Amino acid sequence: METGESNFYLITVQEGFGVGEKIVLITFISAVILMTILGNLLVMVAVCRDRQLRKIKTNYFIVSLAFADLLVSVLVMPFGAIELVQDRWIYGEMFCLVRTSLDVLLTTASILHLCCISLDRYYAICCQPLVYRNKMTPLRIMLMLGGCWIIPTFISFLPIMQGWNSIGILDLIEKRKFNKDSNSTYCIFMVNKPYAITCSVVAFYIPFFLMVLAYYRIYVTAREHARQIGVLQRAGAPADHRHQHPDQHTTHRMKTETKAAKTLCIIMGCFCLCWAPFFITNVVDPFIDYRVPDQLWTAFLWLGYINSGLNPFLYAFLNKSFRRAFLIILCCGDEKYRRPSILGQTIPCSTTTINGSTHVL
Repeated sequence: METGESNFYLITVQEGFGVGEKIVLITFISAVILMTILGNLLVMVAVCRDRQLRKIKTNYFIVSLAFADLLVSVLVMPFGAIELVQDRWIYGEMFCLVRTSLDVLLTTASILHLCCISLDRYYAICCQPLVYRNKMTPLRIMLMLGGCWIIPTFISFLPIMQGWNSIGILDLIEKRKFNKDSNSTYCIFMVNKPYAITCSVVAFYIPFFLMVLAYYRIYVTAREHARQIGVLQRAGAPADHRHQHPDQHTTHRMKTETKAAKTLCIIMGCFCLCWAPFFITNVVDPFIDYRVPDQLWTAFLWLGYINSGLNPFLYAFLNKSFRRAFLIILCCGDEKYRRPSILGQTIPCSTTTINGSTHVL
């Protein structure tokens, strides 16, 4: 259970687990993995089947994010869980390097997708519609998605396979690979100071800074929109019916953008709670001679993994369009969950024509 980015090694509790502890641990880990697989599959199927969701530019990032998180749950979590429960690594040194590289690649890709989503929302909510259309062209979206997958390669497979992360600490790594008492071998991922700083900055701190900056601007814009909504409501509906629709349309747009901003802030908060402990420890550990307990590394790592399973449920509970699409899928296309065609405010096309996708995250 190595997670990309830097000094993360996952050794299990050396004295092992009792039968009861193993049952609890297996139950918890299985629930996390199952939740992550089903949740992200549901997001991908929902966007593929729902024509309105496919119109939203942001959802291209969301589908790619769900795919990255799905791969984390399939290619990374199970092997880490087996090592944790069995207190040993049984798949060989080469596969240890491959699994570690996949861990760094996929978790970093997941974080970069969240950063891209925040930038997309910033342009959609804080900029004029023409600016958003110029910024978020199909070509630029493809380039951003490509960057989310290519950039992590340079801090995962390339340095790990070349052994750059272990320069200067090879003796310490070899010492921790073997447990003489139990004659067990572990898949250890430890990193030196340069690698720890570089990977943490690229994988977490730069995306975190951009997300905070984008969400701050979204919050300021949403607060201004809320003030404008109050002004419109106090002014009352115009006497001329011909002018009533634009005011309602503007008010609905502002309310939608405000709700979208709040939703994204909740997702941002969950992201920080899940990944900040790991990356703070990741940078600190090499400078305190790798004294962070293994149990703490394990807890912080799986807290980060939980973020991969949490996002789909945030979409379901906080976004009406995704919630409706999920219900249609889970209820086998029940008609009562489909969009009423006569209610304009329930059709996301209205907001889409203004700023691309403000009704979605």
